[in-house]
Amino acid sequence: MSAAEGPLVVGVDSSTQSTKALVVDAATGRTVAEGRAAHTVTSGAARESDPRQWWEALCEALARCGDAAREAAAVSVAGQQHGLVTLDARGEPVRPALLWNDVRSAPQARRLVAELGGPAAWAERTGSVPGASFTVSKWAWLAEQEPGAVLATRAVRLPHDYLTERLTGQGTTDRGDASGTGWWASAAETYDDTVLARVGLDPALLPRVVRPGEVAGTVRGGHGLPFSPGTLVAAGTGDNAAAALGLGLRPGVPVLSLGTSGTVYAVSRRRPADPTGTVAGFADASGDWLPLACTLNCTLAVDRVAALLGLDREAVEPGAEITFLPYLDGERTPDLPLATGLLHGLRHDTTGGQLLQAAYDGAVHALLGALDRVLDADADPAAPLLLIGGGARGTAWQRTVRRMSGRPVRVPAARELVALGAAAQAAGLLTGEDPAAVARRWNTAAGPVLEPVERDEETLARISGVLSDATPLLERGPGR
Repeated sequence: MSAAEGPLVVGVDSSTQSTKALVVDAATGRTVAEGRAAHTVTSGAARESDPRQWWEALCEALARCGDAAREAAAVSVAGQQHGLVTLDARGEPVRPALLWNDVRSAPQARRLVAELGGPAAWAERTGSVPGASFTVSKWAWLAEQEPGAVLATRAVRLPHDYLTERLTGQGTTDRGDASGTGWWASAAETYDDTVLARVGLDPALLPRVVRPGEVAGTVRGGHGLPFSPGTLVAAGTGDNAAAALGLGLRPGVPVLSLGTSGTVYAVSRRRPADPTGTVAGFADASGDWLPLACTLNCTLAVDRVAALLGLDREAVEPGAEITFLPYLDGERTPDLPLATGLLHGLRHDTTGGQLLQAAYDGAVHALLGALDRVLDADADPAAPLLLIGGGARGTAWQRTVRRMSGRPVRVPAARELVALGAAAQAAGLLTGEDPAAVARRWNTAAGPVLEPVERDEETLARISGVLSDATPLLERGPGR
């Protein structure tokens, strides 16, 4: 390992399918070591993982970082949002964690919205209208379907909370991840007693919310990790808030993230409260806000279509008036948790490449439809979209986003932005800087700008029309 200019920090990204760990030079942002290990997730409507897998994956990823991890002065963990982790009196999982893309709690979500004043009241109270993804809906589902598990629960955590607690021995979370639960009041920035009482959740089971810049704890001994006891542990945060830190986002700059799920978001100084539920009014990890829209089906759905057709994911062809709504796992934006994929306009001369392009178009359509709601009115409409995530370097994804947005697109050269954001948070503990300022010093958002092309209004209107006409069918789900 070459000599570092400053202290080393570790940033962790515990995502749906794997854990990544980066050892980063806090002075320059240079990655000096990295490691990765996979998780398993159940398939179908039930999306669950054993939290102990996340810990084992973290241990493996850090081991692959070698000696560099032993020199780290601080560590931060970012993780997938919304997941419900229930722990018993010994700190062991009561059952597998319910993940963000588990849609079984859709009926509970809709009932909760109706019981506590409707969408506008929820948006004003928590910043968001909860859907099946939100933790509060999952807890309500668990209480109805598995009351024994609820009775055995002595602590309720989010995925990043679970890993941070295993590092420090203390139950903590941060405002960014807490804002995605549905039981955190965004105006008061406290847990909401009314919501907790409605779902029968004792606030004593919840973690302490650590303030931005506050130390969550220190690494305790006896865990088998390469860190020295006493190594500083930052608050951590949810994956999207960490990516915002990793980009050093300033207010009004739009981000479109292409991963297993798709997200569009921007930092805002104003507390968001969208009564339509399209935009989730999340907090960010620095004291501002992160209005965000999320789709469940993005790169994974497009790759599935490519696999079904026996095509490379780049083998798209233009020219067809075909519409594909790729809601293979139900959908969050639009709010259609029971939906399946829908294909309209298929003809004898439709090619596989045209069908694949329609899958790209359908995945991007919902995200761009939420973009105007995410951005403040004073945001620059000509500012480049920052394109990140696993799909960002795919030519077909880039061309589709440019064609359907009509905006310039910047593709940051930095990779693993969630882990980099966590590393910037850890570095901020050592330097006293805002983590976003740390990332700007590291120049993580630098990258080529792709010039805009004419916006494809015809395709956008066609997809919107098919979605409007098909919504009653999609709401029922298959076989209903």
